[in-house]
Amino acid sequence: MVYTKIGGYVYDPFAGGSVRGIVAQQLGYNYTGIDLRKEQINANYQCAKKLNADNINWICDDSLNVDKYLEDESQDFVLACPPYMDLEVYSDKDQDLSTMDEEEFTEVYTQIIQKAVNKLKPERFAVIVVSDVRRKGKDTSYKDLVGITTNAMASAGAKLYNDMIKVGQIGSKALTIKRSMRTRKVARNHENVLVYFKGDTSKIKDIFPEITDMDFTVEDEEE
Repeated sequence: MVYTKIGGYVYDPFAGGSVRGIVAQQLGYNYTGIDLRKEQINANYQCAKKLNADNINWICDDSLNVDKYLEDESQDFVLACPPYMDLEVYSDKDQDLSTMDEEEFTEVYTQIIQKAVNKLKPERFAVIVVSDVRRKGKDTSYKDLVGITTNAMASAGAKLYNDMIKVGQIGSKALTIKRSMRTRKVARNHENVLVYFKGDTSKIKDIFPEITDMDFTVEDEEE
């Protein structure tokens, strides 16, 4: 990871899968992830066991309760992929963001993001993979989840530093275009990879070493 140092502490407030924890552990980081569902936490540990990945700390709880597990300014990096409102409902738990109406989702999601920033040490990065999501029902406009995330981050002291686009595979999206275009909707096929920095951005070059081992060479195509 280019946004934190090897051996650092990584916090994931939406640990609904095993991949981020396993990759973090394999790369030499100390990972703590929280998820509401016991079955998901068990599945995460089972996946990690198959890959001989140990010392990963997955916690079954509400991320609003993170203060019970982590001290403020104790983490070197926040990495998360939050739920997209009710696009996919993960459980029937009242605390599950995917079961909440839009107003409650926004309020609770904002609190979770703010608490995550509180756990970051000063002059540290956070990366959130998120996307705006289309509402269901009569109002099918987009919910500005990217904007909500950035506002929550800013209110806790983390500024938007980079905004990258992760493009997904086309897959079955092509099959939905004809139907959705009847109402002028297009199929969304990307996510935003949002990079935030907590602290003074002018200090980045002094705290993090210059990246020198990346190959930016572009070869000319043969005619």
